[in-house]
Amino acid sequence: MRPRGLRARLLVAFVLVTVLGAAAAAWSSAGSASASLVASTEQRLTDTLTSQIGALAPMLTYPPDQDSLDRLRTAVGANALVTYRDLRSAGTGTELITDALSAAVRAQNRVVTQRITAGDTPWLLIGTPVMLTAADGSRTPSGVEVYTADDLTGVEQQIDGLARSAGLTAAVALPLAALLALLAAGSVLRPVRKLRDTARRIAAGDLDARSAPQGADELAELTVSINEMAESVQTSMAAMQRMQADAKRFAADVSHELRTPLSTLTAVMEVLATTTDDLDADARESAQLAIAETHRLVRLVEDLMEVSRFDAGTASVRLEEVDVVSAVRDCLRARGWLDRVELVAPHQILLRADRRRLDVVVANLAGNALRHGAPPVRVHVSATAEEVLIEVTDHGPGLPERVLPHVFDRFYKADTARARTPGSGLGLAIARENARIHGGELVASNADGGARFVLRLPRNLEDR
Repeated sequence: MRPRGLRARLLVAFVLVTVLGAAAAAWSSAGSASASLVASTEQRLTDTLTSQIGALAPMLTYPPDQDSLDRLRTAVGANALVTYRDLRSAGTGTELITDALSAAVRAQNRVVTQRITAGDTPWLLIGTPVMLTAADGSRTPSGVEVYTADDLTGVEQQIDGLARSAGLTAAVALPLAALLALLAAGSVLRPVRKLRDTARRIAAGDLDARSAPQGADELAELTVSINEMAESVQTSMAAMQRMQADAKRFAADVSHELRTPLSTLTAVMEVLATTTDDLDADARESAQLAIAETHRLVRLVEDLMEVSRFDAGTASVRLEEVDVVSAVRDCLRARGWLDRVELVAPHQILLRADRRRLDVVVANLAGNALRHGAPPVRVHVSATAEEVLIEVTDHGPGLPERVLPHVFDRFYKADTARARTPGSGLGLAIARENARIHGGELVASNADGGARFVLRLPRNLEDR
């Protein structure tokens, strides 16, 4: 498991570095002190032995007898061993003297030391030859060798004490390191938190949010960069909002201005429609095309006006108690689709809704299924305690994955080759807006063998 937050990572890293550094320094100091302690003890014991031998050596007779060896051993200490050829004077603990130490003393003719452990007890073995000094100052071995075995348990206890002190030092450094890490993390993360809060405010729509840079470090440079980014985003958003407002106002104005001439043109087309039978074939075809295109233009203007009302927030609902099943059936019957669309529904489902807007949604969904899907087209109406669902499915090719995210976009057509289809490209967008104005939602997906649209309306009989 790893710390996930930046604060936690900073704390862990700072504490680890501090504690490891303190521990390394303490252990290094303890190791140096231990080595110095052992070396000084060894030097002290060696100096003591050589001084004792130096004081007694002139009083010995050479070659020495057993009594001379015993006197020398007694003077050196109870843990000493004195040898001369086949003669030996041994005290306690001298059985620890190794053959390797004896061989080194004889070969080197100088003081030799050796550290061993016997029975979990550390020992220092010292061996030295007794040297004879001639009148001319030259020194020669006398053949007498002195060995001692000194218990180093006290020194080991002192070394253990140093190790405990090193561990205690590292333990004491832990809370201090944590405190320093908290202070350091706070000073480092405070501007980061301010930047986070500023970014959240910008993401929430407050494009005036800024952070004041402090200091001249990398965080201050990051703050300046974020402020510049926010300024650029705000400028771009303001320009985009102005363009969107202009586009919406243009669409509303154009659709409103077209309404009167289109009403006149529609009346003319109705009169023309009554006289097409008297025209020749080419003229009749042209007249019928003009009538169809006029009707298409009227629907487009009506859709634009409806979208403009949604954008302006002036669209309203006239709630009444509606039998959803009856409303769906009437929608299909009015457009002559009852024989082409299968309606699956219970006998009655009551809902407070705007019947006209519900008719618009169902007509758009069923019409799309008939135009772009394949039979059978099915409308399934159901209800739960919380909502009413109207599901429209077909058995066509379905919606491509690239189309699903844009299916409710205005003027979006999946197939650019169908630019002259009867639809305005606003039907599904208007259908979703009508669903949302009721507090519901309209979603699109793919079912087995075709497209699937589901209208969800909250089942709340109270006026909203």
